[in-house]
Amino acid sequence: MIQEIKREMEAAKADMLEFERKLVQIESYTGKEEAASKLICAKMKELGYDEVVIDPYGSVLGRVGDGDTEILFDAHIDVVAAEDAEEWEHGPFSGDVEDGIVWGRGTVDTKSSAVAMVYAGYLMKKLNLLEGKKVYISTSVMEEDFDGELLDRVMTGNNLHPSFAVIGEPSNMKLALGHRGRAMYVIRTKGISAHGSAPETGENAVYKMAELITRVDKLNQKLSAQEGEKGSVALTRIESRSASLNAVPDGCAIYLDRRLALGEDEAKVAAEMDELVAGTDAQWEIYDAKGTSWTGKPVVLRTFLPAWEAKKDEPLAQAGIRAYREIMGRDPELFKWDFATNGFACAGRYHVPTIGLGPGDYVFAHQKNERCKVEDIENACMFYVGLVANL
Repeated sequence: MIQEIKREMEAAKADMLEFERKLVQIESYTGKEEAASKLICAKMKELGYDEVVIDPYGSVLGRVGDGDTEILFDAHIDVVAAEDAEEWEHGPFSGDVEDGIVWGRGTVDTKSSAVAMVYAGYLMKKLNLLEGKKVYISTSVMEEDFDGELLDRVMTGNNLHPSFAVIGEPSNMKLALGHRGRAMYVIRTKGISAHGSAPETGENAVYKMAELITRVDKLNQKLSAQEGEKGSVALTRIESRSASLNAVPDGCAIYLDRRLALGEDEAKVAAEMDELVAGTDAQWEIYDAKGTSWTGKPVVLRTFLPAWEAKKDEPLAQAGIRAYREIMGRDPELFKWDFATNGFACAGRYHVPTIGLGPGDYVFAHQKNERCKVEDIENACMFYVGLVANL
C-alpha cells in the first residue's frame, strides 16, 4: 500500500502546492477567515469529498467514507498578525516557493497541515482505504485566541463522536502524544483616585499591584524548580485606569499566562491564586476571551485548558508509529507540545484518543520569515493517509 500512496502523492503534489500557495496568500486573521474557508470548501468539493459544510462559525468540515469508525483530523486556518512585513525575506502573504520551501504567515501554523489533510482525505478515498471508516477533515477558525473552542463547536454542531483524532499543529515531523495546557487569569486591584498634584490624598492601584507582581515572579521560580513535567506562569500584560495623565490610577489589572502540566486542575491553580493575593484586597478570576466569528457569531472561551496525553501503547499511537515508519523509513521521535492546541477540545473535554503531527518547525510559528519545507507537507499528507490505513 505504501507504494500506492507515494505514487498518488507524486501525481497530486503539484496541484497541492498550488493550493498551498493560494491559501497562504489569504490574510486569514482570527475572525476574518471567510476567504480561506470558502477556498477550502471549494477545493474539497473539487476533490470529490462525500460531504462538505461550513459551520455557523465559519469552520469547514469535509467528510469521506461512511463507516462506523470516525476519525477526525483538524488544523486551524487563522493566523497571527504580520506587523513586521517589511522585515520578511519574502512577503508574509506571498506564498513564494524557493528551493523547496514555501514562505508566508501560516505555512507552519497551520495552513500547511490543513492543505495536507485536505489532500489526505482525497487520497484516502481514491485509494479505497475507507472501508468501515468515516474520516472528517476539519479546518477550524479562531484557534489563535480561542484554543479548541471552535473545534468544540465543529464537533457538537455536527454531532461528531470520533473514535480517534489528529491535530495538525507544527511538530517538525515528530509525533506528538499530548500538549501542555494553558490558563489565563486576571488579578485586579482597586485604589482611590486623586489629583496628581496631591497623590497622598488617594490610593494608587498600581502601587498596590507591585507586591503581587513580585509574588508572580516568585511563583514561577517555584514552578521551575519542580522535577519532571512542570507548569509556568508569566505576567503578559498590565493595565491601569485613571481619569487622566494627571490622576492617580484607581484600578490596575495584570494578566497571567499559566501553563499547565499534566494533572494540574482548577483547584490546584485556584489555591495558587489565593496565595498570590493573600493579605491584600486584590481579586482574581479566570479570563474569558471574547470575540466574533467571520459569520457574525459571538464566541466566548473560559480560558482554562488542561493538559492531555496519549499513551504510546494505545491503538492510535501504535498506528501512528507504524504509519510513520512506513512513510519515513524510521521510527518517529515522540514528544509533547509545550503549547496548548485544539486537542483541548477532542482530548481534553471529550477524552477522544488524540495524537498530532504537522509539517514545519514550530520555532517559526508567530515569527517573521515563517516558512515550511514542501517535502514536509507531502510527507505529512502521506502520514495522514497511512495512519487511516493502519487503523
